[in-house]
Amino acid sequence: MFSIFKDGPEYLKRTQTPFKPTTATLSEIHSIVPKHLHERSTLKALPYVFRDVFCAFVVYKLGALIDPFTRSLVQNYGLPPIVGTVAKWPLWALYWHWQGVILAGWWCMAHEAGHGSLSPYGWVNHLIGFSLHTSILVPYYAWRSTHHAHHKATMSIERDENFVPRTRSDYGLPAESVAHIADYHEIFEETPIYTLGRMIFMQLLGWQYYLLTNAMGSPMYPPGTNHFQPSSPLFKPHERNGIIASNIGLTVMSCVLYLWTKEVGLSNFAKLYFVPYLLANHWIVMLTYLHHSDPSIPHYRNKQWSFLRGAISTVDRPLLGWAGRFFLHNVSHDHVAHHLFSSIPFYNQPQVTEAIKKVLKDDHNYDSTNTFRALYRTFTQCCFIEDDGDIVFYKNKDGKASRVLAPEALDSPPKKLV
Repeated sequence: MFSIFKDGPEYLKRTQTPFKPTTATLSEIHSIVPKHLHERSTLKALPYVFRDVFCAFVVYKLGALIDPFTRSLVQNYGLPPIVGTVAKWPLWALYWHWQGVILAGWWCMAHEAGHGSLSPYGWVNHLIGFSLHTSILVPYYAWRSTHHAHHKATMSIERDENFVPRTRSDYGLPAESVAHIADYHEIFEETPIYTLGRMIFMQLLGWQYYLLTNAMGSPMYPPGTNHFQPSSPLFKPHERNGIIASNIGLTVMSCVLYLWTKEVGLSNFAKLYFVPYLLANHWIVMLTYLHHSDPSIPHYRNKQWSFLRGAISTVDRPLLGWAGRFFLHNVSHDHVAHHLFSSIPFYNQPQVTEAIKKVLKDDHNYDSTNTFRALYRTFTQCCFIEDDGDIVFYKNKDGKASRVLAPEALDSPPKKLV
């Protein structure tokens, strides 16, 4: 019953095992994955896209019936008004949950399109990705640019684009040799209510905050960096037309939502679109945050970073169980495989995961910890990293890391194979 509050055995084993980089090689990993899994098929991908859109449409139609149905219980069947109220809000909660999951699946499908894994034809990928992302107010081309940069430098402290750890000096902490526990608590100790408030803000508005301010992105960019300015340092000059196209798409979608709201009313807009939109953002932030932020997973500085080391320093999690596989297209279940082979279609990634496990063995990171427990653990324990060290782990509010390096961890320099 209380297992949802406990850390998974895989996580505990990692924290109890001194870390050393994998001895596997990219050539070994590539050789173990059958070539047919790399094949992309437009005809195979499109039914998944249509299924996602159909599910959202059906659930939307059912959601639109909730208020008329609960009113009819009172008006047509003579039940007390309290019965209508009691019936209405659980139905809305059910609608919000599933529509939020389905719209998060739209984000995941557009994410696959951004990697070009849905079709061998670029225009098909871009049409699907742009349409789905714009429908949930995501700037497709802007996100695609920074996400590709993230894949090229995953877990690199100097060059990664997402969830880059802040250091001891960023927080103005004293040197480790002279710091006292009170120094850490002064910065990181929080009341439970304040912690909960920060978590809710991150889960509901963290995605928009990242797009607008590059929060938790790379600190190498100047203040004011965002995903909407075509001249932003996030983008290369040849990408600027795409950024403009994303902005135009968002403007058009905003106008559509405004006109639809005028027709159906602000209450229906909030209940049918806005709340599921916020919950979709919750799932997006949760899964991306937990892929790359964990007390047991290393970050690398340039001397020890390689593509392979960065790619496997992520975590597979059974987020939402079967619903995560069905609606979120394996994005959390097979994230290590995705970082190694981002152009392989999502429906083949479970087979890729099983194949690479044979080579990676204990270097494959999986965590069965309840995802909400993992979110709280990461949010409260991944506080900062040290300013030095070529392989580092997050430290908690007591200035302690959950994992240590093996004595031989730095003996073998990485092979810089991209």
